[in-house]
Amino acid sequence: MNFRHAGAIAGALLIAGFGMLLDAAPAKKDTYAQEIKRFHQQRDQSLKNNWATLAGLFWLRPGANRLGTDDRKDAVALPKGTIPAEAGSLEMLNKQVTLKLAPGVRATSGRKPVRGPLKMLPDVSGSPTTVEFAGGRVRMWVVQRGERVGIRVQDMKKAEEYKPGTWYPVDPRWKINAQWVPNTGGRKVIVPNVIGDAMEIPIAGEARFTINGQAVSMVALDDAPGTVEFVFADQTNKTETYHAGRFLDTEKPKSGNTIVLDFNEAYNPPCSVTPYATCPLPPKENLLKVAVPAGQKFSGH
Repeated sequence: MNFRHAGAIAGALLIAGFGMLLDAAPAKKDTYAQEIKRFHQQRDQSLKNNWATLAGLFWLRPGANRLGTDDRKDAVALPKGTIPAEAGSLEMLNKQVTLKLAPGVRATSGRKPVRGPLKMLPDVSGSPTTVEFAGGRVRMWVVQRGERVGIRVQDMKKAEEYKPGTWYPVDPRWKINAQWVPNTGGRKVIVPNVIGDAMEIPIAGEARFTINGQAVSMVALDDAPGTVEFVFADQTNKTETYHAGRFLDTEKPKSGNTIVLDFNEAYNPPCSVTPYATCPLPPKENLLKVAVPAGQKFSGH
């Protein structure tokens, strides 16, 4: 998830039958449904392999932090049986983390054995240092969130526990041609996250549309090159979808004033499957007062 970590919707009412969305983008129903279902499968696979496997998030203190399998508050604890109870330390100085393994403890990084102290680059560097234990079953890397620096732990064995999500039936009428208003004035929004932090982030633009005759707008955050991301909440969050909101990614318009928003691809954030993610929450501009019964559901209410 980028912003992705971080990531405007316009549209109108479909006159016949649905009574909700206008100017829906045309699609061949059978082929379109198959494409969306493949997208759903890919999202489930991503959650299974990348997020449902998280096994811990430990915020570091300045100085030495113990590494092992002891779950005391002052330790970075990996799954029991994967490393010794006392496996070394993670030393933090000025947000720089250095791994020092105890004698005899085996680990690899970049497919090479870790020998001697290892400086670990954080995830915000774009090239985080990943350290692997137990033949690659357990991994850890540094995450940096504002002033906080922590160690995120992944246990690939946890993928066996993952259960695929459920989705609303695919409905092409939730694929909308929306009005796109690019951000040319340096506008920024406050984006909070689940650990209580907030960041002021420039938006890529705003999309506007109409549902049940009600005008709606959402701001978009830059995502991967050429794409934008919407972090939004709607009225289905109370009963059918993830309570903290959902994500929607789409191509950034290269020209013109139209952006395609396909709510059949709205998906749950990593926090829906693990307490060890630091997901962004919807900015206040994206708290919709309408229901969007499309995309991924959530059964954990």
